[in-house]
Amino acid sequence: MRCPFCQFPDNRVLESRSAESGQSVRRRRECLRCNRRFTTYERIEFVPIVVVKRNGERESFERSKLLNGIVRACEKTGISHSRLDSLVDEIEAELQQQGVREVLSQEIGELALKHLQALNEVAYIRFASVYKQFKGARDFVDILNHLQEMAASYTEAATTSEVSDEEASDITPDSLDEREAIASSRNH
Repeated sequence: MRCPFCQFPDNRVLESRSAESGQSVRRRRECLRCNRRFTTYERIEFVPIVVVKRNGERESFERSKLLNGIVRACEKTGISHSRLDSLVDEIEAELQQQGVREVLSQEIGELALKHLQALNEVAYIRFASVYKQFKGARDFVDILNHLQEMAASYTEAATTSEVSDEEASDITPDSLDEREAIASSRNH
């Protein structure tokens, strides 16, 4: 970092602290030649993300658009706005970690669905109905069936993870059917 007064390249840091709500680091420096003090800010440089829409148009990623869609899907679910804000932060961070400049709008929608599925089933269905452009009742039935299959696979995974190694060697297709029936009866 060059001194803004004498352009000397060496200086020492006198103080560092978080600034801008943790989004940057403020450093107070002193030039080793002219002894003048100056302040620098260190920020993360994000790669600007361009969203490629379904019709091929490109536009800059707007966090507020994603947040608005998720807020609408979560209306009357009791999920706090701060939790929704955090969810959008997580999605945006995942997009940034990909390190690509262009992202398909479908990828953003799928990330949102993944996070909403873990958060709230009603919000998931609402978001899916708009994102996947549901045309009728059959689309809702399909997504509900998908959710039931996912719940069943989680139940099955939880059930099989509770099985000891000795019990695992005794598992037959019939005993699996029996376990699924037991797990299904627990869900109803």
